[in-house]
Amino acid sequence: MKVLGIVTEYNPFHNGHKYHIQESIKLCSADYVVSVMSGNFIQRGEPAIVNKWSRTHMALNEGVDLVLELPVIYAMSSAEFFSFGAVKILDSLGIVDYICFGSESGNIRQLDLIAEILSDEPEEYTQLLKKYLDSGLSFPSAREKALSDYFSQHLVRIDNISEIMSSSNNILGVEYLKAIKRLKSPIVPKTIPRIGNTYNTGYVTGNISSATSIRKSFSKANHNLVSDILEQTMPKRCIEILKQEIDSGRGPILPENFESIILAFLRKMSSEEIAAMPYVNEGLENRIKLSASVSGTLNELIEAISTRRYPKTRIQRILFYSLIGISDKEFKLFNNHGGPQYIRVLGFNSKGRHLLSLIKEKARLPIIVKTANFKNHCNPLVSRMLEIESNSTDLYVLGFSNPEYRKAGQEYTNNVVIM
Repeated sequence: MKVLGIVTEYNPFHNGHKYHIQESIKLCSADYVVSVMSGNFIQRGEPAIVNKWSRTHMALNEGVDLVLELPVIYAMSSAEFFSFGAVKILDSLGIVDYICFGSESGNIRQLDLIAEILSDEPEEYTQLLKKYLDSGLSFPSAREKALSDYFSQHLVRIDNISEIMSSSNNILGVEYLKAIKRLKSPIVPKTIPRIGNTYNTGYVTGNISSATSIRKSFSKANHNLVSDILEQTMPKRCIEILKQEIDSGRGPILPENFESIILAFLRKMSSEEIAAMPYVNEGLENRIKLSASVSGTLNELIEAISTRRYPKTRIQRILFYSLIGISDKEFKLFNNHGGPQYIRVLGFNSKGRHLLSLIKEKARLPIIVKTANFKNHCNPLVSRMLEIESNSTDLYVLGFSNPEYRKAGQEYTNNVVIM
């Protein structure tokens, strides 16, 4: 029996995701597929276009057997913490043999060489990194140049390191590999080349297009006029689920749905309170506070705050962390305690049910199927992480156009998806 682990967002599920599942199963000769999926907020610092239970339905329809949730603290974090949280969950199951991720590179050897340097941080590399940071470069640019110099000095050939370290899926892949090393996990990493348009392409280009391009089609068009776009790039059953959510007034959920709430929160907060949020440093709180007072839309706010040193994705994460109420102190507390505190089940099919029975014998973290049973868990970190998840869902549902579905407490009342 071979179990494949994948890390996903499915925001929404499209043909590229189906290709990834199919090719990963072939590459690993896998019998079962476990997905660790972001919940109602995703890594770019945005709300998911439809809720996590609907996206779980999509995944179970298209080849995934068991869907587990990546807690929002990690799901809406930088590549390093996002990847570590997901790999920690897969490793904690005690049954996963492989992790397979898509990458622009498609070269696991080169990605692993980079991950090894970033994980071990040899003295030569750290000195090079410091030199480039001191010269005023942003961290990603300084890291890229330091790696290039380090490999050149050691006569190690890495093709197109600039391209590797500027491509989002490569960066995530390197972080998955770092997490495996950090955890000393026996999980074997594999990668397949990413196909179709790039991660951040703003328009649909054919049968395999990015989730970003699909989401942007909703923000640019009347929601009733995107059927042709969806039929090009999403499996039929996933389109049906997406349309059902839209028809019910539970989607599409876009960042601008929350702009008034975010502006209200920031205008009410003091600079000191803003400074206490994750990813806020070097006086950025003052820039955020001032921008909130003069901006009328979320886009204006993000544009006013972001700079080359503080890219838009980082700013979006800060804004939605402010909405959810996660402090930097709490963020560091959970990461200092080794990552996610539980294994949260979102859905499964008959094969996934069998996997769950095996996981219950081998898992190294508590398994949550009924969230209400863990509301006052004996481990305060477990109950607090679940409380944060509940808070995030209570805020997420305020983005629904149909007020009937905006009630709080859905984290404890929505059932696990069973197919």
